[in-house]
Amino acid sequence: MSMSPLSVWEKESFFAPADIVIAGSGLVGLWSAYYLKKSAPHLSITIVERGIIPTGASTRNAGFACFGSLTELVADAQKMGEDHMLELVEMRYKGLKRIARLFSEKDTGFERYGGYELIADNHASVDPSTFSYPETLSQAGQPARTIDVNELRSNIDWLNRKLKKIVKQQKTFHLQNEKIEEFGFSGIQHLIANKAEAQLHSGKLCQSLLRLVQSMGVTILNNIEIKGFEKMNGHLLLHTDQPYTLTASQLLVCTNAFARQLLPQLDIEPARGQILVTSPIDQLPFRGTFHFDEGFYYFRDLGDRILLGGARNKAFAAEHTDEMVVTDLVQEELERFLREVILPGRNYHIEHRWSGIMGMGGEKMPIIRAINDHVFCAVRMSGMGVALAPMIGEKIAALMTDGTQEFTAD
Repeated sequence: MSMSPLSVWEKESFFAPADIVIAGSGLVGLWSAYYLKKSAPHLSITIVERGIIPTGASTRNAGFACFGSLTELVADAQKMGEDHMLELVEMRYKGLKRIARLFSEKDTGFERYGGYELIADNHASVDPSTFSYPETLSQAGQPARTIDVNELRSNIDWLNRKLKKIVKQQKTFHLQNEKIEEFGFSGIQHLIANKAEAQLHSGKLCQSLLRLVQSMGVTILNNIEIKGFEKMNGHLLLHTDQPYTLTASQLLVCTNAFARQLLPQLDIEPARGQILVTSPIDQLPFRGTFHFDEGFYYFRDLGDRILLGGARNKAFAAEHTDEMVVTDLVQEELERFLREVILPGRNYHIEHRWSGIMGMGGEKMPIIRAINDHVFCAVRMSGMGVALAPMIGEKIAALMTDGTQEFTAD
């Protein structure tokens, strides 16, 4: 059935020309709308979402209020340099504080159980040869081996010193090996606790943000995909998959992994993250968020169940896709890790499986920039959108309203 032409009421309300149209109603799009309205309440803002609800990663992630694990941050320092690593950590830390300040724990399911990193018996030391911190890690080029506890402590001390100015505490990370047996893990040599991590309910967070921006006067249109745009008479005509166009003075692209559909020049690649959830576990012995293998595996309690995701590094090529399905290869690897490491000898079954699509690229720094006078983007969250989105939204809002705080890594 073809759609009837828009009524005059619809044209002058829902579909009226907007000062700013935001493509994508995920976390970055919602936080951007919030800060745009906060800094310039007079702006008319419409968010256009291609799905019934945010489609991508915002409501399909693991619900980590993610600060970052020790080995992940050390690896980031190697790959992108210490300054950029610390800049990302600071944005995550401040972003989590803003979520907790703006919303009640009931609104977002925010829980402060802390986080942990599991170091396996055969964990490989990270090669520090690309940066000059000889006190941090083992000698370059050594094969996978058991980590000496004194060496690990020196690594923790190094990162704690670097993070002290950000988190305002002496020890963000510390060893808690005594909890390995208490938690029931198998094949784990060391357990590193992280005071800065938390967890939340991604769906509740998105719902809370949706209610907030709508109360500020933001219009949200669902089931509409922006397919392209062109400049005409000083405005943008936004072509959609519906039989009408939208008009805006500015377009902000917040579609993250799917941003190249509108801005093909950007360094962004989709990366699928797969997740499973168990049945209730009798007397589940732990609470909190857990990382393994530089964050490629991650799990947390979900009440008395376990949510486990990751293993993307077992099939990098296959998981560089925007196809939102689960695969046997990754799901079987997740089940193996669950069975052999997290819950050895326990009875359970898998109740839920799903996937989401993250936006990755040649580096981890987000892309926050003006494409031209009318088009902007805030994309490439690299799987850290929950924590980064508040700060990214503020930065792009400042850039769009007064040209300040331009921030680009592209």
